[in-house]
Amino acid sequence: MRQFVLKTRSRCNLACTYCYVYEMADQGWRDQPVAMTPATAARAAHRIAEHAAAHDLPRVDLVLHGGEPLLTAPAALAAPVEAVRAALAATSPRTRVTATVQTNGTLITRGRLTALAAAGIRVGVSLDGGLPAHNTRRVDHAGHPGFGAAARGLRLLARHPDSYAGVLCVVDLDQDPVETYESLLAFAPPTIGLLLPLANWSSPPPPGPGGRPGGTAYADWLLAVFERWWHDGARRTRIRLFEEIIALLLGLPATTETLGLAPAATAVIETDGSIEQADSLKSAYEGAAATGMALDTHSFDQLLDHPGFAARQLGRDALADGCRACELVEVCGGGHYPHRYRAGEGFRRPSVYCADLQVLIRHIATAVQHAAAGGRRRTTPAHPPAAAS
Repeated sequence: MRQFVLKTRSRCNLACTYCYVYEMADQGWRDQPVAMTPATAARAAHRIAEHAAAHDLPRVDLVLHGGEPLLTAPAALAAPVEAVRAALAATSPRTRVTATVQTNGTLITRGRLTALAAAGIRVGVSLDGGLPAHNTRRVDHAGHPGFGAAARGLRLLARHPDSYAGVLCVVDLDQDPVETYESLLAFAPPTIGLLLPLANWSSPPPPGPGGRPGGTAYADWLLAVFERWWHDGARRTRIRLFEEIIALLLGLPATTETLGLAPAATAVIETDGSIEQADSLKSAYEGAAATGMALDTHSFDQLLDHPGFAARQLGRDALADGCRACELVEVCGGGHYPHRYRAGEGFRRPSVYCADLQVLIRHIATAVQHAAAGGRRRTTPAHPPAAAS
């Protein structure tokens, strides 16, 4: 395990209509405490340090998550990270800690940024584009738009580049892709994470305008952004999905769990101290991320032996027959694990976005080959992306 997601809050000040935590199959958040207690954070720190020492980890990545983690008072925001650092200093002093907080941006203030910066915690923001029209699904519990507050928070964050981790944006076929990309650039994000909607064979992705089934509408959307980004005279931001595909095409290791064949390495710790698999599994069915494990009774080594987690360590052997035979398997890796699910059959299927991924990867491969042959110039080369948050 190398990345640990700490669910410091189980509730959110927004009620985004597509949220996988609150609006999809798993409703386990209802039984969770509102906030992680200092005692639970201390137990998490002990377990993380125990694991780092046992495996001589050079680095662990912490993500403060929710719910909305910035519902925590500024003075207490960094406490879970500081607890991990203190535990590591005692048992695994060579292990370096990176830390981010993933927020909807509406509660970013100077005080919170100051507290986070002092603790070396960077800030990632979820936003669906840089205009109000892009964010109609991101509303509060009264149905009021959250974009105005998020935009104010992002403008403030952009004035603190050392604290700025980037922006995550879910692809929306109803929005113009280039306009979405260009509008996000107004907030000067160092990285943009373009995310395919969490969907599967039993709950298919939104079909977009016209409602036409089939086709490769998601690839078309993403490639419109890729072309704008790839042919720009200077790299104005990094786009994680594109850089990840490029890295895998070049034989470099994957740094996220959404592509490639690298084993899963992320553990989630809920506010009550239960240990779960990746949060995105909550989109599949009730209890999909649950393990029955908790900090009081289980180590992270035991999580590695959990059947659901072990299935995500098998690489090519865990994939459907068609995926194993595909020439793109080293890059695609079968696609994001939750996207493979079908009720009654489990996860041993191709991604519900299989056709889109094939078009996207082949197009990017052609662009890279053309660039390598001298057919294109960039003022700044692309680099493999940093670890996912």
